[in-house]
Order: sequence, then structure tokens, then C-alpha cells
Amino acid sequence: MGTCPLYDADRKMAGKRAALKAIDWLAFAERVPPNQRAMFNNLKTRSDAIGAKLSSLPEKPVTIDWSFYKTNVARAGMVAEFESKFSALTIPEPKDTATAAINTQEAEANKAAVAYVEASKARIAQYGKELEKFQNMIPFDQMTIDDLNDTFPETKLDKEKHPYWPHKPIAEL
Repeated sequence: MGTCPLYDADRKMAGKRAALKAIDWLAFAERVPPNQRAMFNNLKTRSDAIGAKLSSLPEKPVTIDWSFYKTNVARAGMVAEFESKFSALTIPEPKDTATAAINTQEAEANKAAVAYVEASKARIAQYGKELEKFQNMIPFDQMTIDDLNDTFPETKLDKEKHPYWPHKPIAEL
């Protein structure tokens, strides 16, 4: 006894799709914020259910027993017509139009991540120098005004350019 030809074609395509790519759920779970954990669990449950359903389907569809239908269908020629139409039926696989765009986007994201890491390393080096400066400076309670101006040049007052107190433009205060 046979089955619906379209259903068989869907099952055939489903079997091919199942082997495309596996998801690393542990790595995925590490990146999910706590407030989205329920949505992640729902996604994983649904994905596992679909995967189980796809894996339960056979790789090749069950062949239709046309001789059984020829002996049991009363109308002559109907089964032969269905058989010829079924053998002529081809269901095209969908074309992959998104992978190239996704790969481009991934490459751009990787470049941005590398640039961010490099910029972060530069900032870490700069902050390390600033930390070393703070660790090696004279304690504030022992500093003179000259020591303060040497250590923090932005605190130096320009009495010639701004002769009146506070010796800085009001906008900079």
C-alpha cells in the first residue's frame, strides 16, 4: 500500500535537511542572558521535538505499489495516469539564497570583533600606564601645588590668560 507522493517528497527533503548542521547548545546556552532563559528552553525543546520527528522518518520514501492499485481500482487507466504523472513529478529543492549573506555578515562581525579586541588591548595598556602613574605618585596629603600641577596638568591654572578667579573659563568648570 502506498502513501501520498507529496508527503513522500516532503519526507525525502526533510531527511536531507536534518543532516545539514548541528547546533552546539552548550555554547548557545552560555550566551543566553538569564532573563531570556525561558525562551531559550522553549526553543531547544521545540528544536529537539522537530529533530526527533525528522530523525524518525526514513531516508528514502516508501515506494508505491502500483500493481496493487491497478488490481483494486475499478476505473481503467486511472492508476496508469497517476503513475505516469507521479513519475514525471519533480519537486525542486529550495535554493540557498541566505548563506552567502550570512557568511558575509559573519565575516564583518568577526572583523569588528577583532578590531574591538585590539582597541580593548590598547585601552588596557593605556589604563595600565595610568594605574602605574597613580600607584607611583606622591600621596595627595603630601603634595604641593606644583606637584599636583605636574601630576595632573589639567589642574594648572592659567593666570595670564584668565587673570581673575577662577582662572578658567566658566564653561570648563
